[in-house]
Amino acid sequence: MNEENTAASAVAVKVDRVFDSCSDKDCITNLQVMLENGELPEQVTSVKTRCCSIENVCMSVEPIPFNRGYYSVDVTYAFGVELLAYERSCDAPITLRGTASASKSVILYGSESSTKTFFSNGARIGDTNTCCEVVNLPTASCQCVDPIALETRIAMMPGLPAPGQTPQPGMPLPPPRRAVVLTLGVFSVIELTRPVTMTVAAYPYSVPTKTCSADCTDSPCEIFSRLSFPTDEFLPQMPGTADPAQNSGAQTLRYTGFEGYQPGSAVTQ
Repeated sequence: MNEENTAASAVAVKVDRVFDSCSDKDCITNLQVMLENGELPEQVTSVKTRCCSIENVCMSVEPIPFNRGYYSVDVTYAFGVELLAYERSCDAPITLRGTASASKSVILYGSESSTKTFFSNGARIGDTNTCCEVVNLPTASCQCVDPIALETRIAMMPGLPAPGQTPQPGMPLPPPRRAVVLTLGVFSVIELTRPVTMTVAAYPYSVPTKTCSADCTDSPCEIFSRLSFPTDEFLPQMPGTADPAQNSGAQTLRYTGFEGYQPGSAVTQ
C-alpha cells in the first residue's frame, strides 16, 4: 500500500456475524446403506467401501422454549456410497451404489431479533408465525469434509413390508434380509449467523503496482525449470508437530444423537 494512502477512516459494512458455533467429530455406527438395485445379491460374501461422500445436508432451526436466544439446529446428512462387492476373496469385485442418511441435533446461541428486513431484489428476512409475533431466525451453516469409512460389513436386518402394504396386528413378520452396514467418521463445524451492521476501519484504495503479464513465449519446460522443488511434500509429517492453538476448537454442545438402527439389533454375517 502506498504511504500516502495509510490514513484509515471508519465505514459501516453489512456482514454475517457468527453468534455461536461448535465443532464435532462424530462416529456414526450401524448406518444402513440403501442400494440402488434393491437387495444385496445373494452371491456376495464380503464388501468394502470404495468411496463415500456427503451429497447434501438438510438443516432446520427452531427456537428453544423457555431459553430465549437459544436454538435447536437439526442436521441431516445424506451420504452417497460406492461399494466393492466380492463373491470370493481375490475375485474381481462388482460395483454397488447406494445412499445412507443420519441425523443429529445441536443447541447453539443465536440471539434474538424481532425485525423484518426487506431488500430491493425481493429478498426478505423475518417471518410471522402468528398474529403480531415476529420470528427472525438466525441462519445455520454446516461445514464438513467427506466422511471416513471406518467399517463396512454385511448384517442381517429386519425384513421390510411389501411396497404399499401396511403392517397389521397378527400379520407374520417379513423374513430377515441382508444389508450393508457402515461405520463412518465425520468432521463438521456448525454455525449460527445473523446479518449485522458494523463499523470497521477502511483504507483508501491503492492501485496495484504489479504489472499484468501475459508473456507465453517461454516453453513449458522453461516454466517448469523455474519452479522450486517441493521438498516439504516428500517429508512425512511427524506426530505432535501441529500447532496446538489450531486444535483448540469452539466448545461443542452435545447433540441428542443419531437416528438409525440401534446397536445390538444386527447380527454380523
